[in-house]
Amino acid sequence: MFSTTWCGYCRRLKSQMDSEGIPYTEVNIENDEDAAAFVMKANEGNQTVPTLLFPDGSTATNPSLAEVKERIA
Repeated sequence: MFSTTWCGYCRRLKSQMDSEGIPYTEVNIENDEDAAAFVMKANEGNQTVPTLLFPDGSTATNPSLAEVKERIA
């Protein structure tokens, strides 16, 4: 999960994923230029978070918990 410290949507999704026992690795794009570039590429030049990178290489921007569960099933 690509996120920032100030992102409310990120905090909400992390909390929901924690509650469901869904593991993730968080990368703060404010501290990682490569991660920020990846997020921009995935979001048409925007640093929109949360952006999730799934094991199959696909991404989702600000997905719902239901979408996350569907994508990792």
